[in-house]
Amino acid sequence: MEIQDKMIESTKEIFSSMVMMDISVKEVMTDHGPLTDTITGMIGLAGTHKGVLAVHVPYGVAMAITSSFLMMDVTEINEDVHDAVGEIANMLGGNVKTILSENGRDIDLSLPTTIAGSEYSFSSDKDVEKIIVEFDTGKGRFMVEMDLER
Repeated sequence: MEIQDKMIESTKEIFSSMVMMDISVKEVMTDHGPLTDTITGMIGLAGTHKGVLAVHVPYGVAMAITSSFLMMDVTEINEDVHDAVGEIANMLGGNVKTILSENGRDIDLSLPTTIAGSEYSFSSDKDVEKIIVEFDTGKGRFMVEMDLER
């Protein structure tokens, strides 16, 4: 499971160096249910490998991450939170591109986008391999999901 290990390594590295948070792995999954009071940052992958990388962050955790990332108090889901979650997805996407390209695969990334809602599903209509890693920040948990077309 090389991709999974690199996803974990990249996420921990981004959080310790950019967000100033130490995180730990809680669980590795292949599926999750509906997302509740969550913001998702995602980035599309195109080229020899197609898919999506997504970061699913519950509102409370998203505000804590944004506060730490921007070094200011964030008390509502606003543009700063969307930007921070989108930027984390972007940094992870860049790392994933490097990981997959090390294996001689050419991949382009989309611009990061975010969605948020009180309850929504996040799924692909394609046959994908899903790797979902749940992390704990000490202020709550979030998930990093990689869906790659088979």
